[in-house]
Amino acid sequence: MSASIPYSGTLAAAAHSLDLSRPLVMGILNTTPDSFSDGGNCYRADTLDLSLAVRRAEAMLADGAAIIDVGGESTRPGAMPVSEQQELERVVPVVEAIVRELNAPVSVDTSSPAVIRESAAVGAALINDVRALRREGALAAATQTGLPVCLMHMRGEPGNMQDAPAYDDVLGEVSEFFRERLDACAAVGLSRDKILLDPGFGFGKSLAHNLTLLRELAHFHRFGCPVLVGMSRKSMLGHLLGRELGERLPGSLALALEAAWRGAHIIRVHDVRETADVLAVHLALKENKP
Repeated sequence: MSASIPYSGTLAAAAHSLDLSRPLVMGILNTTPDSFSDGGNCYRADTLDLSLAVRRAEAMLADGAAIIDVGGESTRPGAMPVSEQQELERVVPVVEAIVRELNAPVSVDTSSPAVIRESAAVGAALINDVRALRREGALAAATQTGLPVCLMHMRGEPGNMQDAPAYDDVLGEVSEFFRERLDACAAVGLSRDKILLDPGFGFGKSLAHNLTLLRELAHFHRFGCPVLVGMSRKSMLGHLLGRELGERLPGSLALALEAAWRGAHIIRVHDVRETADVLAVHLALKENKP
């Protein structure tokens, strides 16, 4: 029996309305040279190619993505931070071009207040922050944009988050983190109906922690917010299956299907077409109609 999804409404995201009564696919578009899986895919001769980035977004939309998630800072384990100016240069022109040429909902994967503001100004529809608006100025910037925000749990920073992560109760501690961040958002007027939650698979978690969070994903429905997950190609599959990065598609699809059964509203992936196919079969069986 699949988990119920208490939140099944429509999320207002700038000029777009996202129907979350069914799981949506979020396509990953990294404008970085060093992301763990697709770094450099938007570059030609070591230079960010705007046209190439737009064409990659267009292909993901054609393959079934409902949202394009643009990120300009790698948050892979061990990644080093980039300057705010460098992130602005990598992200804002790409967001603007996708919105202008494709009229698609664009999420911005950032923790930077300046990137939040400038991306919103050129038409971004959603802020996706791995640091849950904890960077100085980020909470105020996000609130001022009026955009929905995804708050992700991460223990530590990308440079050290996988240094022997430990919890007494991972489910309880992630839940308490969400309670604290939701309270912080409410205190500045960022209403709960604009917030999504992401347990942060692979961000300061061991394989056992990740599996516990996925197994108990429906636990997070108690907050009344849509749940976003990102497990595509991650090292948890390497630990679980012994597969190298290029061999993790089957495992990624299995995780996406499990997330859909257990109540995820948005599934963030690299392999859009394959994931969209899996979810289409899942929905046809669940609803007993094609």
